[in-house]
Amino acid sequence: MTRLSVEMLAADAPAPITSAGHAQLGIAVLVGIAVIVLLITKFKLHAFLALTIGSLALGAAAGAPLDKAITSFTTGLGSTVAGVGVLIALGAILGKLLADSGGADQIVDTILAKAGGRAMPWAMVLIASVIGLPLFFEVGMVLLIPVVLMVAKRGNYSLMRIGIPALAGLSVMHGLVPPHPGPLVAIDAVKANLGVTLALGILVAIPTVIIAGPLFSKVAARWVDVPAPDRMLPQRASEELERRPGFGATLATVLLPVVLMLAKALVDIVVDDVTDTTQRVFDVVGSPLIALLAAVIVGFFTLGRPAGFTKERLQRTVDKGLLPIAGILLIVGAGGGFKQTLIDSGVGRMILDVSQDWSIPALLLAWLIAVAIRLATGSATVATVSAAGLVAPLAADMSTTHTALLVLAIGAGSLFFSHVNDAGFWLVKEYFGLSVGQTVKTWSVMETLISVVAGGLVLLLSLVV
Repeated sequence: MTRLSVEMLAADAPAPITSAGHAQLGIAVLVGIAVIVLLITKFKLHAFLALTIGSLALGAAAGAPLDKAITSFTTGLGSTVAGVGVLIALGAILGKLLADSGGADQIVDTILAKAGGRAMPWAMVLIASVIGLPLFFEVGMVLLIPVVLMVAKRGNYSLMRIGIPALAGLSVMHGLVPPHPGPLVAIDAVKANLGVTLALGILVAIPTVIIAGPLFSKVAARWVDVPAPDRMLPQRASEELERRPGFGATLATVLLPVVLMLAKALVDIVVDDVTDTTQRVFDVVGSPLIALLAAVIVGFFTLGRPAGFTKERLQRTVDKGLLPIAGILLIVGAGGGFKQTLIDSGVGRMILDVSQDWSIPALLLAWLIAVAIRLATGSATVATVSAAGLVAPLAADMSTTHTALLVLAIGAGSLFFSHVNDAGFWLVKEYFGLSVGQTVKTWSVMETLISVVAGGLVLLLSLVV
C-alpha cells in the first residue's frame, strides 16, 4: 500500500485505487484532520502551523515520502496564495478605507435615520449585509457593535432583536459571497466561475439572511431577553473626523466590484463569441483583480478625499489595512497546501469513488464534510479550505452552475453551529454580555439556521439550474 501511495504522489495521472487503498487513504485523512483539530483545540496552535503539520501527517499516513509531501504542500500553498492573495489584500484595503473615512458610519446613520419601530431589525440586516461585502467578519463585527448597542439602548429594543439581524448579515456574507477569503479559496479549489458563484451566492444569501436575521431574532429575543450592556461604547471612526463621504458615493464604491463581476457573468451568458470585443472588455474589467483594484482606486477619491485624507494618511490606511491579514493569508495558503496534499495522495480520487458507491449527492457530501470540519476546528475558513480540497475532484464533470453551487454548499456547511472552539463565539459573548448558555441559544442556533437554510436552498437550486 505504501508503494501505491508513493506512485500516486509521483504520477501525473491517478492510478486505480483498491478497497484496501481506500482504507489506508481514509485512515490518512482521519489522521491529518485529527492532527489539525488536536493542535488547534487542545494545544491552541495557530491554524497555519496546524494545517502545515497536519498536511505532513496526512502524507506520512498515506505512505508518501516526506519530500513528496513537502513538495505537494508548498505547491498548493503557492498556487492558492497566487490565486487569492492579492484579492484578499485588496479587500482588506477597501474595508479599512471604508471604516477609517467614516463611509461605513455614513451608510449606517443614513439607513437608521429612515428606519424605526418594526423596520429596525430589517434596517440592521441591510446595513450588515452591505457593510459585510468588503469586510472580514471580525472587522465588520467591531464596526457594527457600537451601532447595535446604541440602537438597542436608545430605542429600548431587546439586544437580540437588533443584534441577531446584524450578525446574520455579516455571517452570511462571510460564508457565501466572494470576495471573502473562504468562498474565494473554494472557487479557486474547484475551478468555479466567480461571477456565477457571486450571482447564485446572492440569490441564496437573501432568503437565508431574512430567515436567520429579522425572523429568527423574534424567537431569540424571547429565549434571551436582555438589554444592551451598560458599558462605554467604542469610539466610532467618524467621531474624530470633521467631515465624511456622502451616502451615495460610499454605497457606489462598496458595490462597484460586485457590479463589475456580475456584469462579466451576464455578458458571458449573453455573448457566446470569445472574440467579441464586448466580452473581452468585460473579461478584463469584471475579473476579481481589476474589479477590486478599481474599487480601491475609486475609494481614494470617493472616500478618502471627502474625509480630508492627505496622501500620507491614505498610505497609513493602506498599511493598516494590510497588517492584520498576514495570518489570514497564511491560513488560506496552508489550507491550499493541505488541499494539494489530499489530491496528490489520491484522497480526492477516493472521495470520488466513495461518493459514487454510496450514491450521496455531491452537494450534500460537500456540506457534510464542511460541517464536520467546522464542528471539530471551530474555524469557518479552515472548514472551507479543507472541504474544498476533499471534494474538488467531484467538480470535474459538473456544469458551471453546479460547480458554483458546490462552492456554496461548502460555504454553508462551514457556518454550522459555532460553539466554544470558535473565536467568533467568544466575540459575540463578550460584546453582548451574554452567558455561554445564552450565546448558544442565540448565536450558535443562528449560525446553524444559516447553514441548514443555505444548504437546503443550494440543493433546491441544483434541481432547477
